[in-house]
Amino acid sequence: MHNPALNPAVRLSPVENGYVAYDTAADRLHELNPVAALIVELCDGSRTIEEIRELVKPVLPEGAGEEEVDRWIKEGMQAGLFTDSNGDSAARQELSAEELTKLAKRLREKGKIQTAYLCQHRVTELIPNDSHSWSELGELAHILGRRDQTRAAYERYLELEPDDAETRHLLVALRDEPPPPRAPDECIQQLYQRFSSFYEFNVCEELYYEAPQRLHDLIKAVLGERQKLAIADIGCGSGLAGLKLKPLAARMTGVDLSPEMIELARARNIYDRLEVAEITRWLAGNQDPFDLIAACDCLIYFGDLRQVVIPAATRLAPGGVLAFTVERGDQYPFRLTDTGRYTHTAQHVREVANEAGLRVARLDEAYLRMEYGEEVTGLFVALQKQQ
Repeated sequence: MHNPALNPAVRLSPVENGYVAYDTAADRLHELNPVAALIVELCDGSRTIEEIRELVKPVLPEGAGEEEVDRWIKEGMQAGLFTDSNGDSAARQELSAEELTKLAKRLREKGKIQTAYLCQHRVTELIPNDSHSWSELGELAHILGRRDQTRAAYERYLELEPDDAETRHLLVALRDEPPPPRAPDECIQQLYQRFSSFYEFNVCEELYYEAPQRLHDLIKAVLGERQKLAIADIGCGSGLAGLKLKPLAARMTGVDLSPEMIELARARNIYDRLEVAEITRWLAGNQDPFDLIAACDCLIYFGDLRQVVIPAATRLAPGGVLAFTVERGDQYPFRLTDTGRYTHTAQHVREVANEAGLRVARLDEAYLRMEYGEEVTGLFVALQKQQ
């Protein structure tokens, strides 16, 4: 046998106890222990088996002979991990960037995130100036919890797409920089311009989104049989929460920063008025009294909740309710996470309510939705103004 070399169709990634090797052509994943990982590193086509054997000898487990190295390389050749660099190679042809991109997508859809990441990483090596490939790599790294790789991928993406406000915002968290008071308007507008075409399928069918129904149930528990309410649905999105609240309304106004989401809400024909506006500016400029102000999954883009709760309190009629959801956090008072969203603690909610002169009528922890296969827990809050 001549000098063994890693098959060009195989992608490698370090893990806690060695390597994983994914054969893109055969769709086969190999788990390699530390010794096998070292052998893989040494099999670059420049060394003979004898040279590899000498280099590996000091790290062989006690009782293992040099023949173990020969056996492992032979099995690696049979499994397709290695090729004979000087002989008649039976190497599988490496997939093209386009083929690897499609493979990464299929693997992700099947939940094989580790192998999808390996394929996508190779895509960025083959076409390093393709911004979409770096964005996909960043998202896969994020799912795997590889924070450094996520940051590096998004930084490269931003070099290629410097006007992407959403990625700029994500990098604030990934770089551990001081967070802004809220997500920038441009970030939200770009995010939902992209998201609007598949928003409802994604949140309802893929993320099992229950916040609108749970928020409605919370409101009913606080308001009892009250109906014919003046309602403001701030951050209304496509109207999923508004659809639940409509039976309680005498009139209902929807407000959202995204024109595309407002058009989705308009198609429901449930709002008496719809406005494209940033909600804190809208609250400051609107003089109408409301019996109910609802904010379903929009305060996740704000840090300090005083920005919304205090101006909203001035718009509540006596006995009125401000009801909202946030993602539950474990870092007081709030934190910008690597998702670009803020999490909040119950203590922060109570403190802000007190400053706004509102009574905490309900503050519940409950399921919001799924994200990357994990449940997201939210705080469901109802703050009430005195009669």
